[in-house]
Amino acid sequence: MTAALKNDLLLRALMRQPVPRTPTWIMRQAGRYLPEYREVRAEAGDFMSLCRNPDLACEVTLQPLRRYDLDAAILFSDILTVPDAMGLGLYFVAGEGPKFRNPVRTANAIRNLRIPDVEKELSYVFEAMRTVRRELNGDVPLIGFAGSPFTVGTYMVEGGSSRSFSTIKGLAAEAPDVLDELMNTIANTTIEYLNAQIDAGAQAVQIFDTWGATLEPDDFRRFSLASMQKIIDGLTRERDGRKVPVILFTKGAGALLADLADTGCDALGVDWTTDLATAREFVGDKVALQGNLDPAVLRESPDTIRQGVAATLASFGTGPGHIFNLGHGITPDIDPDHLGVLIDAVKELSPAYHT
Repeated sequence: MTAALKNDLLLRALMRQPVPRTPTWIMRQAGRYLPEYREVRAEAGDFMSLCRNPDLACEVTLQPLRRYDLDAAILFSDILTVPDAMGLGLYFVAGEGPKFRNPVRTANAIRNLRIPDVEKELSYVFEAMRTVRRELNGDVPLIGFAGSPFTVGTYMVEGGSSRSFSTIKGLAAEAPDVLDELMNTIANTTIEYLNAQIDAGAQAVQIFDTWGATLEPDDFRRFSLASMQKIIDGLTRERDGRKVPVILFTKGAGALLADLADTGCDALGVDWTTDLATAREFVGDKVALQGNLDPAVLRESPDTIRQGVAATLASFGTGPGHIFNLGHGITPDIDPDHLGVLIDAVKELSPAYHT
């Protein structure tokens, strides 16, 4: 039997229910800015070995919660576990990031993609999820996640990170039906993957759409939005008598937030290029909003960090439905004490917006 949840502020805020203060979690909160993470990463040997070791993945998931009074844990993993399980040969190059030995760039390669047995081939993810839930003992909720089909697809088609996305954008222009097929394949696998995370203990899930907004708006709706909609429609939305909220985060979405709000998700992540007051105008009262302090502010002085927190809270304004986060992931160069300043500031300043 799972422990009762002692702090459900995140889940309540995601459902736009009243809370006494704004809950906080941070994208990439488990990671390279923490010296204790770097020690475990060295013990594991390499990044994917760390991801594939449930005990070590649990350890680095819990590390930030020992340092900070956060309102959620997010499983330590990677969005590229799905294409890795499809047999694309994931590896990492220092200074260059992830690469695939077997990218898929043709109709034939896409149609012959191996569909993984998610429960079997990604079992290490679900074992880590179960271990984290047990160790959390109900202290805070656990977030699971996956990449959006378009974002995952960019790595699969380009063979790694890209600045121009020329290959996948060429596919969208020259063979859109083939790209539709790839998006559908990734979406179907992601539905299974996220539902298995929910079965293993995820109490909310986030879909990271890092690159969808690099598309023209119509292509965004066809290739990124439609595939995320497919995932949302296929997800388990209730577990243990409680709704499992879904967060969509499209980096650089801007006015596309209005389209995203119609998917049936519960919350939208907002990056720092759109202020939260504008985002609220785009989405009305349909969804909660998550964000959106510029991660670069964490390089500044404690006073500047506090000012940034105050401005972000004021931008959202009063009422329920705000989860404090950065506008993208925390970067490796950040002083861990600076994140503590942010978390303390949210706790001190946010109750005034919830009276």
